[in-house]
Amino acid sequence: MEGSLSSAERVVKTVCQLCVGGCGMNVRLKDGEIVGVEGMKEHPLNEGILCPRGAAAADYNSSPDRLRHPLKRDGEGWKKITWDEALDTIASKLRDIKGEYGARALAVCIGMNMLLGGAATVGLLRRFLDVYGSPNYFSVDSLCFRPRIIANILTFGKFPVAVPQNSNCVILWGHNPDASSPVAARKIRHARENGAKLIVIDPRRTGIAREADIHAQPRPGTDCALALGLLNVIIGEKLYDAEFVSGYTVGFDRLAEHVKPFTPEKASEITWVPAHTIREIARVFATTKPSCIVQGYNALDQTTSGFQTSRAIAILHAITGNLDQPGGVIIASRPHLKSLRLYEHLKEKPLGEDQYPLAYSVFGRMIGEGQGMVLPDVILTGNPYPVKAMIISGSNLVVTWPNSNKIKKALQSLDFLVVMDIFMSETAKLADIVLPAATFLEASDITDMYGFNYALPYVMLRKRTTRFAESLPDGEFWLALAKRMGYGEYFPWENVDEVIEYLLEPSGLTLNLLRDEKPGGLPYGSVRYDQYKESGFRTPSGKAELYSETMKELGYDPLPAYREPLESPISTPELAQDYPLILTSGARSLGNLHSQLRNVQRLRKISPEPTAEISPTTAAEYDIRDGDAIVVETLRGVINTKARVTDDIVANVVNIPHGWADANVNLLTSEAPGDPVSGVPMLKAVLCRVRKS
Repeated sequence: MEGSLSSAERVVKTVCQLCVGGCGMNVRLKDGEIVGVEGMKEHPLNEGILCPRGAAAADYNSSPDRLRHPLKRDGEGWKKITWDEALDTIASKLRDIKGEYGARALAVCIGMNMLLGGAATVGLLRRFLDVYGSPNYFSVDSLCFRPRIIANILTFGKFPVAVPQNSNCVILWGHNPDASSPVAARKIRHARENGAKLIVIDPRRTGIAREADIHAQPRPGTDCALALGLLNVIIGEKLYDAEFVSGYTVGFDRLAEHVKPFTPEKASEITWVPAHTIREIARVFATTKPSCIVQGYNALDQTTSGFQTSRAIAILHAITGNLDQPGGVIIASRPHLKSLRLYEHLKEKPLGEDQYPLAYSVFGRMIGEGQGMVLPDVILTGNPYPVKAMIISGSNLVVTWPNSNKIKKALQSLDFLVVMDIFMSETAKLADIVLPAATFLEASDITDMYGFNYALPYVMLRKRTTRFAESLPDGEFWLALAKRMGYGEYFPWENVDEVIEYLLEPSGLTLNLLRDEKPGGLPYGSVRYDQYKESGFRTPSGKAELYSETMKELGYDPLPAYREPLESPISTPELAQDYPLILTSGARSLGNLHSQLRNVQRLRKISPEPTAEISPTTAAEYDIRDGDAIVVETLRGVINTKARVTDDIVANVVNIPHGWADANVNLLTSEAPGDPVSGVPMLKAVLCRVRKS
């Protein structure tokens, strides 16, 4: 490709950050400006292909809506200020708040952009909070993904991931990869081309569900009951791997007794999935080797049984002999990096740790953050102590966190709010100081999550390709703020590149190697097959813990236990009289990512407006036609949107995507903990009603 460039053009190889994937991207530059992006053909993850979001990166980067300068609230408007003024103001306010209320009165919350920023970016933030003395760090993990990490570590002492491209049977559970992870979709279709069976479990008939050998459409929020039904069949019909179970697990007899009540008929009664379908899924999964289950990024987490569903899925992998196997679930090594944390400066644990201890630490392994869903009440009540200031980076809480009205009220009650973002989001509009953030094309950091997300042992440097106005990479902001606070002795680096070099020291890698010699990245480490045969499991028993004594000691169910959604026709029948439908939210689209990208016109064509999906049966009951303006209401709020009548959604369910400032579905949801182990809210199954506008 470089041979086709004019003499004034060059290519920088970097990593896309518009989802969790990390696809390799060639950025074409002319006179310092981006003139185009293409996929890196040599990158082992995306092999030269970019999804519509990645392909629109240049448009996103040059959007006229971007924040260009630091801003300070001035009455009802904004005043342009310099970075020096912004840093001085923030440092002064943070000193005052610490002096009056203590360091814990500061909370920091980051979104997916920041979380994916890399080890240097997140590490500098965490180090700043350590030195300042606040334990109150929160991320998007308060809403998703964390339950499955905890569940797998409690079961196996590690977090293995599915490798569907090598599987002979793939279960897609609550996952629509065509809309959220095209890389995963390609891997699954590769397996299909090689003869693999495909099972899709999803209330919606997605495009990939139409291709499936079996498609089950459960009632939202009942996935754990379905998983227990599968275990009932596999154990009852002796389809499990007896050698693995006897040699490498503890608690199998208790598990077998525990799942006896969850016959396919009982599971069908709860889930709406026919009993014969439950039996068929169980038999196909257990008897086809290797097999794997690919979960959605948060669909199963955001329920009352989110953690326990992931526990059940981990156990399904284990007892069928699909752990540490090609085509099953495996782990891949990642570079060993230095830590930037300074734990000795912290005197307390974060908010939510006392209620959800496993979300903070498992077997002494630090997950290390609080549960953000407790924040609104803490801010509004001052209990257990005052939180008076927040710095929010790359997170549009007012739109993407549940119970938007309460979130907005809490943020407005703070003494001081700083928001760092690429655009003037609904959350940024509430801030005292707004800072212009760099995009992923304007910042450098280590991309080493391929092993964690895809069991791909690979590492690459994301590189700053260009600059925009006065935008600043998040890592550079935290480094500058630390120095402005007088923390220079703990932050001896002049820039993020020096931090990256420091982090890489134990790995044998260098900044020069990743930036100049191997700009497209390089394989690092290995995939670990049959690891348990060599070293056992990093659990208290040294085996896969189907029954968890740790859970029992903490007062939780030691075996996967189904909990009915907090709002449902079964748990709250009186409420269901007034709110007879089930609202599920958060379906993905390649036209946006959470609340991002809706101002990129080429992507707006993919997802032009918010809609509410309902089945023809449900629509007929309420005299609603496709395209009608409708009202959707829950106990918490009301929104106006447009009906999309489709056969692709199960009856009596309303599906609304999140992330729209207009028709904001989180005006309808609650931040109240749904899952008792992780504290993740119940966003996938709440009661609602609809009517014509």
